Amino acid sequence: MKVMGANQADFESLVVEIIKKHANVAEEAEIVSRVSRNGRFVSITVHVQAESQAQLDAMYRELSAHERVLMML
Repeated sequence: MKVMGANQADFESLVVEIIKKHANVAEEAEIVSRVSRNGRFVSITVHVQAESQAQLDAMYRELSAHERVLMML
């Protein structure tokens, strides 16, 4: 799951906290952050093992509803 938002210090922890409500995130090595070229935005990629489509849908709904999340892939 890739989540994009403004480059703020706590954005990664916010994204991971929401994802952990719905799925196991085994290791911190599974989380990759990339800052945009101009430094204004950050993308957080988190690899999770989904157990069902309903689980993915719940993650997507909660993340996309959050005011700090700009886009998801």
